[in-house]
Amino acid sequence: MAGTAHTTADDRHLGEHRDRRPDPATEAFVAHRNLLFTVAYEMLGSAADAEDVLQETWLRWAGVDLSTVRDQRAYLIRITTRQSLDRLRALGRRKESYVGPWLPEPLLTAPDVADDVALADSVSMAMLLVMETLAPIERAVFVLREVFELEYEEIAEAVGKSPAAVRQLAYRARAHVAARRPRGVVSAAETRNALEAFQRAVETGELQSLLDILAPDVVFLGDGGGIAQAAPAPVVGADAVAGVLAAGLANLATRSPRMAQVNGCPALILRLGGEIDTVLALRVDEGLITGLYSVRNPQKLSRLQRETVLLR
Repeated sequence: MAGTAHTTADDRHLGEHRDRRPDPATEAFVAHRNLLFTVAYEMLGSAADAEDVLQETWLRWAGVDLSTVRDQRAYLIRITTRQSLDRLRALGRRKESYVGPWLPEPLLTAPDVADDVALADSVSMAMLLVMETLAPIERAVFVLREVFELEYEEIAEAVGKSPAAVRQLAYRARAHVAARRPRGVVSAAETRNALEAFQRAVETGELQSLLDILAPDVVFLGDGGGIAQAAPAPVVGADAVAGVLAAGLANLATRSPRMAQVNGCPALILRLGGEIDTVLALRVDEGLITGLYSVRNPQKLSRLQRETVLLR
């Protein structure tokens, strides 16, 4: 009798466990969630907006009759892309009133993101800024084709254009990006070496050491969002950038700069009073720093407390 009662209890427990399993729609969404987040983030440059897009994607996906869906991944990407396009247009209007330079929201990323060179390059600060110069529809096509390698027919369904129109958009977007993109894909090791040299210059306060690693046409962008102090406009040229940095070297050193993986690349995270104060990302070409991106807007620093999984 005791054995029978025990078996019945186990069966009841297993039944309850089975009842708690997600439904097929939820399982499909969870399985593709990191991919969908990456799509939305690459289109928006904002983790907060990407999360909102995922919420909207889920609400629409939950109402879909799965028996009519041939390819769940493609269908989910289609919903995410359309929601991202709507959000991107609204975000563009928001950026018009943004105080000072706008930079993408930095993400603390896992080391395996850097192993996928194409993915790491596509989410780097430098590349996201280049993609900011594309029209929304061009950005969507570029991301889906060049990063996620979707077929033109799939992209056409996602953006509501014909495959022929998508081919033209892809060609135009590639040409636009090629004319503005950084000079080439840089290895994580090269970026790390430049970052270590920069960190030594910060810690020693040696201005010449800074000048030695800055490209003549280096650009410094600081994003404080009108909340934290930052350069109000882009600073261009090695002497000008070194001057800006020299003025803040002492402050930088007191913020205990530590290296971390941010947007697939090595970057410095600076803390003040135990809280993250600044993220400093670099763009390196031929061993010299060509881009310095300093994010200080506290509203953009929340995703640096935990790793964000990016997939393609």
